[in-house]
Amino acid sequence: MTHRPRVMIIAGEASGDMHGARLVRSMIRRQPETVFFGIGGHEMEKAGVRILFDAARLSVVGITEAFAKLGTLLKGISTAKRALREKQPDLLILIDFPDFNLHIAGTAKKLNVPVLYYISPQIWAWRSNRVKKIKKRVDHMAVIFPFEQSFYEAYDVPVTFVGHPLMDAKVKVPSCEEGGVNIPSQTTIALLPGSRHKEVAMHLPVMIESAKLLKKRNPYLRFIISCAASVDVTSLNEIVGRYADTLQFEIVGSGIEKVLQRSTMAIAVSGTVTLQAAIGLVPMVIIYKVSPFSYFLGKRLIKVEHIGLINMIGSRRIVPELVQDDASPVNISGHVHQLLNESGRIENMRRNIAAARDKLGGPGASDRVADIAMKFLNTEKAHVT
Repeated sequence: MTHRPRVMIIAGEASGDMHGARLVRSMIRRQPETVFFGIGGHEMEKAGVRILFDAARLSVVGITEAFAKLGTLLKGISTAKRALREKQPDLLILIDFPDFNLHIAGTAKKLNVPVLYYISPQIWAWRSNRVKKIKKRVDHMAVIFPFEQSFYEAYDVPVTFVGHPLMDAKVKVPSCEEGGVNIPSQTTIALLPGSRHKEVAMHLPVMIESAKLLKKRNPYLRFIISCAASVDVTSLNEIVGRYADTLQFEIVGSGIEKVLQRSTMAIAVSGTVTLQAAIGLVPMVIIYKVSPFSYFLGKRLIKVEHIGLINMIGSRRIVPELVQDDASPVNISGHVHQLLNESGRIENMRRNIAAARDKLGGPGASDRVADIAMKFLNTEKAHVT
């Protein structure tokens, strides 16, 4: 009879799926016999997780979009609760996706399943009262921003700053010293429209219209569109075909790192992709649009000075942010054109991005979270098969 620890893991979005896959691989290196199951996507499945519910079905953008997918969200919750009861894992690992995951954490607590939460809800931005729920339901927080550690410590929540998992990506992290940044010989603009279908549908058209205005000003510009693995390339091509007219775009789906390495700068949707660009020291303009109702509510509920993560980390406006009506083709193209034509400004932006990026910690976030998880597994009774 062998002891085979069972770990349930839940990641509800494409970025969480990627981080979850790295964590699972790190845990398997430490304890190869561990059994993984839960909610995630293709990356976690490739890493060895038995997927009980496809995370792509749960992905939503904005408040009104969440209502539209309520039935699917409830099915996902039901699947997760049933797995907790029937499979009785030794550890539940939750990755981001706060409303869904905190609900599941409550069920885990009732079943005496320890909970490790990796990538904190942004309670420092809005709904900070959720920290009380976290304190009751979560055994340990593994946070990815340094300011989150002090936040949780103030509430006596067990917490470890593990660094940002994007620093684990298998790409050379450039320095800002001379020769450290790869600047393409031809000016290339990356369009990074996000990793969710609704997000792409909302942002790619305005990005394409911006590109058309930029092309009129500079006919030598090139444009690359990054297509995330979670996005249907056929749908993306339809959007390009509808808006591009005669303008040519290269669509790349083989990994955003390759896109960034070829890019002079980027137009990026607010979110994880902006940190990926920052790690590569790619100057950018950040944009974000949601439905009018979601924006109306968000303006009243969300209390942050910046929406761009690199600006939050740096505690100042390092890169431009254009939100909702301000994210117009004229405004976006104007910011990009100005940056491209002021070399001193774009180099200063790179230096400021580098300074903020250094606060993310070095590589090894997945390994540090795996070490925390192993402590739980080694102190809890494993299942016998």
